[in-house]
Amino acid sequence: MKAVVQRVASAAVVVDREEVSRIGAGMAVLLGISKDDGPDEARRMAEKLSRLRIFEDREGKMNEPLGQREILCVSQFTLYADTSSGNRPGFHDAAPGELAEPLYEDVCRRLDARMGVFGAQMTVEISGDGPVTILIEV
Repeated sequence: MKAVVQRVASAAVVVDREEVSRIGAGMAVLLGISKDDGPDEARRMAEKLSRLRIFEDREGKMNEPLGQREILCVSQFTLYADTSSGNRPGFHDAAPGELAEPLYEDVCRRLDARMGVFGAQMTVEISGDGPVTILIEV
């Protein structure tokens, strides 16, 4: 399981010109699920994200966890893109929808995260803070 995490001032998901999720300050998580992932990876990813210390403390150091801030989590199978044999990405390592969707929902539930719409064509609006972008794999 992979995640691209961005510290954000705000983030939103729009589907068919309708806003379906929005958060204020917190983190936007683009979550990729591989064909080899299962409940253990979902649990570990949620724990890692909830404890990730990417917010500034009173001294201006990245030392605080999420706390009362919000999370917007969007399923992102393209994190498992493979371009090793050309310029058109292949996605053979990405989990099929029937495996990925329940794991995505489990991570979001554990984090009490706002969600995108699984499998939908989405517009994701991210207003980065920092910018701070972290790659996580479990």
